[in-house]
Amino acid sequence: MAKIWNGIIKRALVVEHPAIELDALLEKQGIIVHRMGHIPAQDELIRVINEQQSQVIFKRSKVEVTRELIEACPSLMAVQLCCIGDDSVDKQACADHGIMIFNDPISNGRSVVEMVVGNLISLARRFYETNQNCRLGTWEKNQHERYEIQGKHLGILGLGNIGRSVARVLSAMGMKIHFYDTRQVSVELGKEMGWTHHETIESLFRASECVTVHFSARDVNGQSNEGILNASHFALLGADRPEGMRIFINFGRGFIHSPEDLIKAIEKGYIKRAAVDVYPHEPRKGSGWHNPYQDCERVAVFPHIGASTKEAQPRIAHRVSETFGQFSKRGSVRDTPYQSRTELNLSHLGKAGCAFLMVCHSTARGTKRAIDEAIYEAGVSNLSSLHTDFDEYGMAYDLALIDRALSSEELQLLIKRATELTGQDNAIRSIRQVALQ
Repeated sequence: MAKIWNGIIKRALVVEHPAIELDALLEKQGIIVHRMGHIPAQDELIRVINEQQSQVIFKRSKVEVTRELIEACPSLMAVQLCCIGDDSVDKQACADHGIMIFNDPISNGRSVVEMVVGNLISLARRFYETNQNCRLGTWEKNQHERYEIQGKHLGILGLGNIGRSVARVLSAMGMKIHFYDTRQVSVELGKEMGWTHHETIESLFRASECVTVHFSARDVNGQSNEGILNASHFALLGADRPEGMRIFINFGRGFIHSPEDLIKAIEKGYIKRAAVDVYPHEPRKGSGWHNPYQDCERVAVFPHIGASTKEAQPRIAHRVSETFGQFSKRGSVRDTPYQSRTELNLSHLGKAGCAFLMVCHSTARGTKRAIDEAIYEAGVSNLSSLHTDFDEYGMAYDLALIDRALSSEELQLLIKRATELTGQDNAIRSIRQVALQ
């Protein structure tokens, strides 16, 4: 059954401790905020969403939004991630139920970039092990395997927002940039910057003395990047530069490679040193954790703190509140994991008496026609509209500015018409209207 809601989204649940500034920013938008002080298990989360009648959940990366949760919480209309990664959300289940998803691919960038740069220099100069040896009383003043980064070759896997920022900073510090990405826009941007593009991951590893990972969860074709790196790639690091540093950094995704393959590469000398901030299995707060690199001293390990800075978290709070506020008030879309770089915005249009009509629907032929015909048959003028298909998930989003809001009966006729034209009971997944005052 399609969800129908008139007005802004009014009730939000906040979990996983995003910056406290978020609550006040949402409350200024007329949203009632319920913040949980701990990370809940799924059954508790379902109970609280239903008790609060939460329409949106603000979360970071740990709490999972599963199909079971979505189907048990009919009030839910959106998921706002206070982070980049969207692996914790069942996107297909959200699409099936007309739930929009948003993330923040921008705000933590500087924090991650600085962590990459800091670790690259620390590994190149052997700071971690030298500090430990010095504390134990060993005076190891030598130049053995200590390098400057200037003039060295850096390989970047994934030239998205963070990958590009890493490239710019380290290029300014004198490194020679190589990159691999399957997105044509990223490839063209990298080439325009004068960086060296590689058609294959193997080629990038061979040409690089250091490799840093900034892949997204999925590639340009929607395929998972899980296990995209393996032992054969690690064995090639610096193959064309045998005197190089051979450093590997992964602050991107934990499932990109197995810890075992990285450890074996270090034991065999293919990689000299590494730093990791993400893992295939990360603990819930308060639960135990096994460090897969515990016995491998040449891997510096961190508890997924790339975005954990005093500056990044407030920036995230401000951006996600703005992203969601524009969606709540005017149906605007940006930063959606359904399709990166999608932006739909009619905020500059409209006047009192008009309304924004937002419809999440099937991509089946005839659904868009049903929406347009329902508006026409209601005697309502469609002043402007935007539409996009999220083909991978079989869902589309339609945003229209109409000269008056549709009545409940007219909305039901819209749903009925879409069902008749497509033969799908869930052709329309959710509808929301916001009348302008």
